[in-house]
Amino acid sequence: MNISMWRKALQVIPHVSKEEWQKLDVISKWLISTRAAVLIMTFLSGAFAGIFAFRDGKFDLLKWVLVTLGLIFSHATNNLLNDYTDYNRGVDQDNYYRSQYGPQPLVHGLFTKKQHLTYAGVTGAIALIIGIILVLMTNWWTLLLLALGVFFVLFYTWPLKYIALGEISVLLVWGPLMIGGGYFAITGVWSWTVVLASLPYALGVTGVIFGKHIDKYEMDKKLNIHTLPVVIGEKTARITLLVMLILQYALTFVLVIMGYYTLVMVAVLLAIPTIRKIWPMFKAPKPEEKPADYPDVWPNYFVAAAFIHNRSFGIWFMLALIIDSVLKVYVLK
Repeated sequence: MNISMWRKALQVIPHVSKEEWQKLDVISKWLISTRAAVLIMTFLSGAFAGIFAFRDGKFDLLKWVLVTLGLIFSHATNNLLNDYTDYNRGVDQDNYYRSQYGPQPLVHGLFTKKQHLTYAGVTGAIALIIGIILVLMTNWWTLLLLALGVFFVLFYTWPLKYIALGEISVLLVWGPLMIGGGYFAITGVWSWTVVLASLPYALGVTGVIFGKHIDKYEMDKKLNIHTLPVVIGEKTARITLLVMLILQYALTFVLVIMGYYTLVMVAVLLAIPTIRKIWPMFKAPKPEEKPADYPDVWPNYFVAAAFIHNRSFGIWFMLALIIDSVLKVYVLK
């Protein structure tokens, strides 16, 4: 076991040589190849589903654990299949964006195709088994949610990402499907209000993928990968991303005005300093070379900015939502 590498892989996407890779344990290889550092976004979606269930007095610990683990393993499977699909289509060759910011197991010769598919197959099987257990514990509507999850896992990279539907897919998955669907699996009740309440966080995750696609704008344009930034243009994409970040706050306040949230939720304003910090980055296209004193995450640029904000907003949103929920359950009965 290499616990220090587990910890590192959960915080960043570490660069490792082939020699270092061969010495790693299975869990370390899984964490690195699935890009476990970004799985925190999925964990938070599962956490929000559980908090909303608790808020409505319908929390079930076992179902919440299954929902959250199922979502994490689904996301991990998607990341593995993304790399496999792009490698097979020749996208990740010639120092493409994906192979610059972290190890691409197939491009860098860390996995054979068989090994890569084995990791994806085992990870996907775990997610599927958890989903089936939840279907058996709840009702057949959960099967529909499971089927939708399988669809997005299998087809996000191709064709959805290639036809400007990738970003919309992320918005639908990290909000209505993960949080709204997770709430349903835990409580047995579908709530459109919870779906609406999921959108502030879902917009943040969508902003992260949007930032990544802006960073890859020139590369994707040359390869005819029609992400939404490629379709609408680089400058418009930068403005759109900023609008998404602002909407996170606007929608939260709409829910406060509606009376769904208490004023405690204004705590999300504590994430505003992060927006002020990253705002200047969006005034111009991505620099051609790494700026001086820029953190060691290059070529991640707009995606890094969006991720930093999403982490800050997500933490304050979750803390505020926990307090808001406790007030509703124990004080404002």
